[in-house]
Amino acid sequence: MIISMRLGATQKEIDHVCERLQEFGYKAHPIFGVERVVIGAVGSGENKEQAMESIEAAPGVDSVVAISHPFKFVSREGRAEKSVIRVNGHGIGGNEFIVFAGPCSVESESQLLETAEAVHKAGAHILRGGAFKPRTSPYDFQGLEEEGLKLLRKAKERTGLAVCTEVMSASEVDLVAEYADILQVGARNMQNFNLLKRLGKTQRPVMLKRGMSSTIKEFLLSAEYIVTSGNPNVFLCERGIRTFETYTRNTLDLSAVPVLEELTHLPIIVDPSHATGKRSLVPAMSRASVAAGADGLMVEVHPNPEKAFSDGPQSLRPADFAKLMQELRPYIDLWKVARTAAQRPALVRNA
Repeated sequence: MIISMRLGATQKEIDHVCERLQEFGYKAHPIFGVERVVIGAVGSGENKEQAMESIEAAPGVDSVVAISHPFKFVSREGRAEKSVIRVNGHGIGGNEFIVFAGPCSVESESQLLETAEAVHKAGAHILRGGAFKPRTSPYDFQGLEEEGLKLLRKAKERTGLAVCTEVMSASEVDLVAEYADILQVGARNMQNFNLLKRLGKTQRPVMLKRGMSSTIKEFLLSAEYIVTSGNPNVFLCERGIRTFETYTRNTLDLSAVPVLEELTHLPIIVDPSHATGKRSLVPAMSRASVAAGADGLMVEVHPNPEKAFSDGPQSLRPADFAKLMQELRPYIDLWKVARTAAQRPALVRNA
């Protein structure tokens, strides 16, 4: 069950609810948000109905909701309103369609700054770029590491774009958080539980990518690890899953967007670049992602894809990205109309 405390609930009232939950056989997980405290009760305690009635009557409690899904904190059952993750003046999950753009890998200062300036001019909101790169082959380019992070910071200073970059291990979280506005968990690390729990100890926004062979349930349970560890600033990224099809790099599961909209209050963006692996398919899948109701896109852009250290075939050239942004305008306008018509109140996460 999820217990929402009233605004202004005291620490004594919060502690009392946690103690009562333990008496009924539940483990209490309090999360201290910007406006209020939410307490998750996990376990198979006895007399659930009696426990709910007792807790609801406790001082400082606003509401108690039973949750049937194994993912408690990220479920729509526990919170009907959609979360909005605030980053650099933009709201991921709100009434603004957010576009992440940039190279797969940070390769050099000139490459990154040229790309950052181009995507900023075209209308992107957030710069993406990998300083640490998990690669299938140990012989492939692994990233510039901290030097890459410093270049990302320089690009932010030059353009004003927020920075999203991948963190690969729990030991690197503090270092990456020093430079990045958003910490990305790649597909290969979606179930790196030590990393997820460590990310729960920071309040930096986290973008969690779906594992290449992961179910939606597994995806949401990974998000649950971060949230239950104390960080509610999480949003999701559908980047395609592995199927028997080999023509595309992965199979873009666009049905995941409305499914996740039903199941969770967390925002969801789509990465058509990794999903298709082919730049010619990125525009069509970008339009489809907007139509499916995604909260944003993540697109790979490189000034010279033929010389890219990684993922050149799926990277758009700056001129192609600018064209895509123009083509998306009427789709995003319709998206805004639909989003406004939904009139869902948003829980704003200030990060």
